[in-house]
Parts: sequence; structure tokens; C-alpha cells
Amino acid sequence: MNVHEVTSIRIGARGSNLSLRQVGEVVAAIMQRADGVTCEVVPISTLGDRNLDSPLPELGGKGAFTDEISRALLDGQIDLAVHSLKDLPVQQPDGIVIGAVLPRAMYADVMTSRDGVRLSELKQRAVVGTSSLRRAAQIKRVRPDLVTQSIRGNVETRLRKLDEPDGPFDAVVLAAAGLLRLDLGGRITEVLRDEVMLPAPGQGAIAVQCREAMADSDVLHAIDHRATNLAVTAERAFLHGLGGGCSAPVAALGSVEGDLLHLHGRVLSLDGVDVVDIEVMGRCQDLAAAIDLGSGLAEQALANGADRILQAVAG
Repeated sequence: MNVHEVTSIRIGARGSNLSLRQVGEVVAAIMQRADGVTCEVVPISTLGDRNLDSPLPELGGKGAFTDEISRALLDGQIDLAVHSLKDLPVQQPDGIVIGAVLPRAMYADVMTSRDGVRLSELKQRAVVGTSSLRRAAQIKRVRPDLVTQSIRGNVETRLRKLDEPDGPFDAVVLAAAGLLRLDLGGRITEVLRDEVMLPAPGQGAIAVQCREAMADSDVLHAIDHRATNLAVTAERAFLHGLGGGCSAPVAALGSVEGDLLHLHGRVLSLDGVDVVDIEVMGRCQDLAAAIDLGSGLAEQALANGADRILQAVAG
């Protein structure tokens, strides 16, 4: 898949508005850096999109949004696949790798409330919609009086459920990046600080998957944002080192400055009472070093009590 030889690239992704906006960013990046290359977008329906009534763990976790796309990639129906990186399982299917990561958008979680109030101002026993154990645990950590309730569907669907006059939700927590990519930034009531809500590993970043044979292509090298890739690789290595996924409230945030990478990890009990908050900084010039940094932080977290928290979560 050399940039001078490729004339057409088929890009697969979920068919939601947000997914297609993300594909648009990838297409724009390719078109800017690869003269003469055309892109065809192939929307793919996933189990997670078709089944909005079941909790994600019952559908197989994050794979509910990625398995069909991975099969299309392995079968050669598409050349690249585009995902929100936070939705990708840390273990990639055999034969598939992350070939590029685009510059990260705003990584934070945000709250949108029906009455325009902030998290600290929500009434006692207010209902906050989120299907993320990570978000629910961190909400309970600072506001144990609040009730968190599962809410499924795309961004627009969740906002519609919030807006229902007789609906159950007083607020919902969403990723800032998704709202901003959909031009819905005006719905943000509050940007949640890292101290309150550390993001999911990879949140805000767009990942481009490819078959292993395509990993060294000029196109992918051209659109990869190195600093973002290093940061999110460390975050995902932290998650992988904990053995975590959808079943555990795990958060992580990496940032790169020069050749230094700062990584902040957090592991919580489901009720937010038990917390292991841990940070590290180290030199990081390649992906292998980022993996080592994230894995090392996971080992420290486990030694500091995260093992006990994760065992309790697993039940």
C-alpha cells in the first residue's frame, strides 16, 4: 500500500453521524497528504448499534462495536477501518493493527444537564445517565448521593432522552470530542476536571486500523500524529496491564512534552469509594517505550491496591 501506487482506499466504519464525521477527518487527512488517492466510505452495521437495549457487557463488551468491522477488514472488503480509539478493545484481532492515530481532540468528559446546572449543583438523588462504569464510579466518588442509570444510543439519542419532559434523566455525561465533532458543543453544561473525571484510555483520539501487511504504508505514516499515538499507546498499555476493559472502572491520561511522557492512571471500585490514583513520567521516544511506561504504571497500581479493587469488581 505505497502512497505512490494506491489510487483508491475503502474505509469502513459504523454508520452513525459521529462515526461518519470521524471518517471525514481521516479522508481529509489522506487527501491532504496523498495526491491522486481517492477514498470510498463503507458504512458497516455493528451488533452494538443494532441492539440498544442490552448492557454492553452482555453483548461482549467493546467488541460489539468492532467485530463486524474487523471481519470486513480481514476479508478484504475494506482497506482501513476508523474507530473512536476508546471503543477499541486493547487486544487486536490476529492480523489487524492500529496503523495510525490522528491528532487528539478534546479528551475530557462533559456533563449536559436538563436545567443547566453543574455537577455540584444537581439536586440530591438526581439521575445521571451513563453506560460507562468508569464515569459512574467517578461521579459517585464526588457525589455519592446521585443515582447513575444506564443510557444507550448515539449522542443524539442520549440528548433526546435527556430532553424528554417526563424522562428519568436530570443529566448525562458524554465525551466532549463527540459533541464537538457533531457541532453540539453548545449542549455542554460543564467540562469535568481531571480531578473529578479522568477520561477513558484513548478518549478523544481517532484510530485507523489496517491489516498487518499495510502497517508500513506511506499513507498511514503520513496521517499518524506521533505525540497522540505515544500518549494513547501508554494509556492502553496501562489498561492492558490491569487486565481491564468494560468490566472495570479504569481511567488514564497521557501527555507528551518533548521526549517526556506523563501518564496518570486511576482505578476505582464500582461505588467510587476505593480509588488508586497513580502517576509516572518517563522518557518516551517510541511506541515500545510508551508500552513499557504504561505497563510499569499498571504494575505499580496493582501493588498499591488496584488488584483488590479489580477482584471485587470481577465478583
